[in-house]
Amino acid sequence: MTSTSSFASFDEFYRSQNRRLFHYFRRRVGREEAPDLVQQAFTGMLRCGAFERVENPEAYLFRSARNLIINQAREKKRRPGVIYPFDDERDCPALPEQEQRIEAAELRRIFRRTLRAMPRRTRRVFLMHRLRGMTYRQISERLGISEKGVEYHMMRALARCHRATLSPP
Repeated sequence: MTSTSSFASFDEFYRSQNRRLFHYFRRRVGREEAPDLVQQAFTGMLRCGAFERVENPEAYLFRSARNLIINQAREKKRRPGVIYPFDDERDCPALPEQEQRIEAAELRRIFRRTLRAMPRRTRRVFLMHRLRGMTYRQISERLGISEKGVEYHMMRALARCHRATLSPP
């Protein structure tokens, strides 16, 4: 099968897809692991000669990327956890209960304030999903918005919650 790709060379293909693939990996596995996985995806494609053989190299690349993520997750499951011995002199004792209760109350206060500051629809979507356990599809049907719209509002709500915990007022 001859490639009907719009790319003249692998170099051009790499330059056009590198950033997109990095963002794909960054969203799924984090900034730390993304560069290595990008390199693995392009290297694998080049080694097996898929760029010249496949009709749609972009689709092939992202399918390979998805498979790399799946393989990485499987590998992490197989690896045994590391167990460190407890050392009384080095390891800190557990926080006192009273301090834990105070921290939990402060966190609840931060989340309440963050929830109140959210736009009405974003707050409603967030609460329907997190408190009522509704699926994105159920929420989209109830509110008359698309599932992508529900994802958008959840993303906004979670980002606000994350920012609030990083820099509480």
